[in-house]
This record gives sequence, C-alpha cells and structure tokens, in this order.
Amino acid sequence: MILGNFLKSFAQLFHLIVQAYIFIIIIRSVISWLGNIPYNTFILILRRLTDPVFRFVHKTLPFTVVGGIDISPIIIIVILYFVDSFFTGIMIGYANKLLIGSQIINGEVLR
Repeated sequence: MILGNFLKSFAQLFHLIVQAYIFIIIIRSVISWLGNIPYNTFILILRRLTDPVFRFVHKTLPFTVVGGIDISPIIIIVILYFVDSFFTGIMIGYANKLLIGSQIINGEVLR
C-alpha cells in the first residue's frame, strides 16, 4: 500500500516537472520571437535550462530549421508529451495495481 501511494505520488511529481519544463520551453520560444531583448538573469536561466536540449535536437535532427523558422521547440514538446503520457500512465497503472492488490486479503476485498 505504501509503495503504491509512493509510486502514484512520484508519477504526479514527474508529470508536474515535465509540464513545467514544457512551459519553460514555450516561454523561451516566445521570448526568442521578440527579437533583441537585453540579457538579464531570467533570460540566462531560461537559456541554461533549454539550450542543451535545443543543441541536442539540432545535432540529431538537421531539418529542425524550416524556412528560417526553428521547429525544434515543437519537436521537443511533442516528445515530452509522449514521454510524460507513457511513463506517467505506466507508473499510475502499476500503482493502482499495487493499491488494489493490497486491499485483497484471503480473497476478500477490504474497504
């Protein structure tokens, strides 16, 4: 029962972290469209959080710039949504099995 609750909580935390990172990528993309914005601490933090992933996508997939428009944020967001849905679904499904299994003792369902 404890393991099931822990796994469910971990899945929710994983989901929250992935959604926050997607939000950071969206903010970074919108700011990049605005042109020359003076560097400040906020911009530097956004770049440090997102540039490694953008560089990896640009190296791995050379077609990410189409007509002068960088589509790597879209690719990253789609991949993150897939990873989030896949792993969160697995963890919550397994947690539910553990929680239901812990309530069945000697063939009786405990409520």
